[in-house]
Amino acid sequence: MLEIKQVSTIIGKKKIINNATFSITSGSIVGLIGPNGAGKTTIMKSILGLTKFNGEINLNNQKITENDHHALEKVGALIEHPAIYPFLTGTQNLSLYSTDPIDMQHIITLLGMNKYIDQKAKEYSLGMKQKLGIGIALLNHPQLVILDEPMNGLDIEATILIRKIIKEYAQNGCSFLISSHILSELQKVMTEMILINNGKIILTKPMSAFLKTNYDYYVILTDQPDKTKILLTNYQITSNDRLIVKRQDIKNVQKILFNNGINLLELVPQRPTLERTIVNLLKNQEVKNHA
Repeated sequence: MLEIKQVSTIIGKKKIINNATFSITSGSIVGLIGPNGAGKTTIMKSILGLTKFNGEINLNNQKITENDHHALEKVGALIEHPAIYPFLTGTQNLSLYSTDPIDMQHIITLLGMNKYIDQKAKEYSLGMKQKLGIGIALLNHPQLVILDEPMNGLDIEATILIRKIIKEYAQNGCSFLISSHILSELQKVMTEMILINNGKIILTKPMSAFLKTNYDYYVILTDQPDKTKILLTNYQITSNDRLIVKRQDIKNVQKILFNNGINLLELVPQRPTLERTIVNLLKNQEVKNHA
């Protein structure tokens, strides 16, 4: 649905994006992840034709350029800060962009903005402004929605609501490109991850691939944890206070427990967090760059 081919973006004399290539299919929720200054917002602005770039960006086989925004009619976006006018009400702000009054009212209700939507936006809290900005991005039945740090300023209840809305729109075929520093929240919605560092795409991977990872460590729970720890130490099997053992030691551990009358209650894979996985990937890239 969206194709990015060998895109480079130069601002001043500095190359911010370096030959980026990736694609987004209909109904997917893609997380764009990377450290500060990696180029996330610049890629988003390039897709929206807001900055000059070299290479090719196609949306539904229509080329996007800096001067021709015809292909962007079915794209919604929230970049950096909500594009709202403070002296207009929420309804008036939405009306500036809306082509479907029924859809607009549906979004107001969906986001729970009915109580304050007719107040002037200058009276809104940060979270209220953020929800209004997301509402603008969702107007007019978009095929692609680009969200830059959408969870900024949102409380827990609003965050859960936005996650639910993103999933519902995706199930109806809308695609999302989302950047966020709150990886724990992003992980709950994204179906694919794109990792960028120093302007280069270093990884594109479906989240399902992370879930199929072969785990190196397992947490064990027995009915005699103290005795288990002593036994594993005596047999020189790696463990700690949580009784974490290496994958290759599991069969041996089971034999030791059985022979000593200890019942194994749980064997749980120790899944690395998304944050840890990304940090390791970035470290590996730095090592390669300096090799």
